[in-house]
Amino acid sequence: MKRRVFSLVLAGWCVWAAGAAPGKQPVFGYAYGIDDFPNGLRLVTVPTEHKNLVALYIVVRAGSRNEVEPGKTGYAHFFEHLMFRGSQHYTAAERDAVLKRAGAESNAYTSDDRTVYHEVFAKEDLDSVMRIEADRFERLKFSRDVFKTESLAVLGEYNKNSADPQVKMFEVMRELAFKNHTYAHTTMGFIKDIEDFPNQYDYSLKFFDRYYRPENATIIMVGDVTRERAAELTRRYFLDWRRGKFKASIPVEPPQTGPRQSRLDWPSPTLPLVFVAFRAPAFSEKRKDKAALDLLAAHAFGENSELHQKLVLKEQKVDELDVAFDNHIDPELFGVIARAKDVKDLDYVQTQVLATIARFGKEMIPPEQLDQTRSRLRYGFALSLDTPGAIAGALAEYVALGRSPETLNRAYDLYEKIRPEDILAAAKRYLVESNRNIVTVVAKPGKEAK
Repeated sequence: MKRRVFSLVLAGWCVWAAGAAPGKQPVFGYAYGIDDFPNGLRLVTVPTEHKNLVALYIVVRAGSRNEVEPGKTGYAHFFEHLMFRGSQHYTAAERDAVLKRAGAESNAYTSDDRTVYHEVFAKEDLDSVMRIEADRFERLKFSRDVFKTESLAVLGEYNKNSADPQVKMFEVMRELAFKNHTYAHTTMGFIKDIEDFPNQYDYSLKFFDRYYRPENATIIMVGDVTRERAAELTRRYFLDWRRGKFKASIPVEPPQTGPRQSRLDWPSPTLPLVFVAFRAPAFSEKRKDKAALDLLAAHAFGENSELHQKLVLKEQKVDELDVAFDNHIDPELFGVIARAKDVKDLDYVQTQVLATIARFGKEMIPPEQLDQTRSRLRYGFALSLDTPGAIAGALAEYVALGRSPETLNRAYDLYEKIRPEDILAAAKRYLVESNRNIVTVVAKPGKEAK
């Protein structure tokens, strides 16, 4: 990788990167700059040719994984809400007015390992947007009344989501598969903890103080912006943000020793669902297991797979066949979800999913088919990077894992090294009965979907 190293005033070290090694086109082909500041904050700038548009993403490495204290789940997601409720120098209404004048699209999301705040707006408004963003990250301010009001809004969101059988299915699967690690709860948290939010104002301040610190954050700026301008504004507005001292001790999940299963009887009409999941490895830029299972997931259960062609198109017994296998900091779940059109076919569908998994634990994927799957993943991803928001959004996931766009390139480079025998070995290691968890969702008798 070609790099040019130099110093900037008040910056720790800075790198200009143009991609992967000479002669190999990286999947993320944009030139980018990395600036590290003395307080631990990192800035990633990606100048593009999208005229007058800038996407600003701020990635905080705090998700539901960080909720390590009993009775204190859901706070990472709660702060996704609270961060829009005002800061020391801007009320929520004043912040909204700044963004409205900028014509900004503004939102946020929380996952297991990160919380991401993002805007897309015209480049002339970059200064004002950076100013209000710095104020809420450094000086968030909300009253007890606002806190209680927002806690009720989160409870309402939980209740609304729980009315969706697929959402509830994920919640049940997490509790089934994890007994010690914080992945046992979803980003929403456990209902008993959400109901207790109104009494936890003081704890919420502690959570913010622990995790909303510059060493946990990366700013991503993509679009019609120079690296120099991005660094100037970051120095101007974010250098007073002080480092923290808290280090979370994330519990380790012990090995699973046998299959687990749960059935969810749904009280209203719904199509039947089956969720088959195996304990699987964490994301890695170097170890092959996760990358191998990614390729297996796409080959065995994607839209071009034999199983999809059979269950969805030919037999038409299933209307949805999906894989749930995201990149996580810690070991996660390799999951396959199928929704049957008729409850009488659910056992058959489950048997077909398990048979497909067993098949790839015994036989290797033909090399030419593996190459086709790899190419679809790589070029499908590359073609998706067509706007500043899409570019920054794609980077956010990998920045949360490794704080650099090179994490993304190394992940896709690892796919190129995977061979059929690597996939077979990973399937034999992880997709085994002792690691298996199954959740089914079936409407109560008389409540089947018509």
